[in-house]
Amino acid sequence: MIGAVLGAGSGLVNTRVPSAFSAVAEGITLVVLLSEFAMLRAPLSRSQIRLYSFQSLAVTALAAYVAAARGIPDLYILAALSLGLKVIVVPFVILRLLDDARVELVASNRLSVATMTLLAIGLAVFAIFVLGSLPVHSHSLPAAAFGLSAAVILVAFLLVIVRSDVVSQAVGFFSLENGVSVASLVVAAGLPLVVEVAFLFDLLVAVVVFGVLMRVHHGRTDTLSTEILDKLKG
Repeated sequence: MIGAVLGAGSGLVNTRVPSAFSAVAEGITLVVLLSEFAMLRAPLSRSQIRLYSFQSLAVTALAAYVAAARGIPDLYILAALSLGLKVIVVPFVILRLLDDARVELVASNRLSVATMTLLAIGLAVFAIFVLGSLPVHSHSLPAAAFGLSAAVILVAFLLVIVRSDVVSQAVGFFSLENGVSVASLVVAAGLPLVVEVAFLFDLLVAVVVFGVLMRVHHGRTDTLSTEILDKLKG
């Protein structure tokens, strides 16, 4: 009887020990979330772009790790595309646009840094606990990583809302795509490659749109602040 109880107890303990895959996935996703917080607090737009490049590098590392851990070779292609586009090309294009503008941009805030940070923490906690309470159970699904990826998405939305310059809003939108990519990697890594690449194509279109917006807006107003656009509200 005692042996049965101990055996059941040891089995219960083992179910609570996270697998190596879950631990690594959750660790990388936490790095992605922390970099999103750093973007929110970054005083300069150039710093936000560099943080986005670092965040994208973490997402690339997660894709490569999932490919190796789950035996999905298609994800190696996705990781290579992510490395080339999100880590190198997108930051280079945005930094080049800033150089052409010849303006040392200081990101403006609609709220104080403390208020933004508290809101971001509240959104992150909300996402983690709400998704953690959902009846989703799987041996291959890192539940904490799923909640953290949702937190990345919500904090990215906050970045778009509270920063009032084009660059910050563009970076917020780009990092929103990173959050979606992380969620897809930890939940449905076996999706066809064409579906995963579709996210990168949407990102490429967004880069073109924001690039044109930055050039046109700066050419007409000599600033990249979006506060002047608030006057267009009816």
